[in-house]
Amino acid sequence: MSAIVPPFTLETATQKVREYEDYWNQRDVASILHSYAPDIVWRNRNARLHGLDEIAGFLQHKWGRELDLHMVKELWSFSDNRIAARFVFEWHDDSGNWFRSYGSENWEFNEKGQMTMRFSCINDTVIDVDERLFHWTTPTRPCHEPGLSDLDL
Repeated sequence: MSAIVPPFTLETATQKVREYEDYWNQRDVASILHSYAPDIVWRNRNARLHGLDEIAGFLQHKWGRELDLHMVKELWSFSDNRIAARFVFEWHDDSGNWFRSYGSENWEFNEKGQMTMRFSCINDTVIDVDERLFHWTTPTRPCHEPGLSDLDL
């Protein structure tokens, strides 16, 4: 579990967003579930999920379809126990078609720093392979790689 707990400051909210970016880029279901409260309410596109078991199944299926996913998240806003983040991720399907997905998330956390609510809105755009912007080969985005604002995304 993360040592980052509410109430958030600019520094801790920024760290929390990067922590979740790293979880998604690693595509490690166990790690990300550990950061969620057992009774989390989760909305992703048109899916509304409750609890860790539903989310685990959803993520395994999602990450089986969205191959070579590379995500960058950025803090948008925060308050005591809430964070809004925006993100962009690139991925391809099993036919080699590349996509760039843009979205935003609203998160709420309990006193332990576990996410209790997550609401995500996402839009996909087809891209050519030569339009890709995220090329790192490590499990997480290296510190020297640009963020969303740096890339004007």
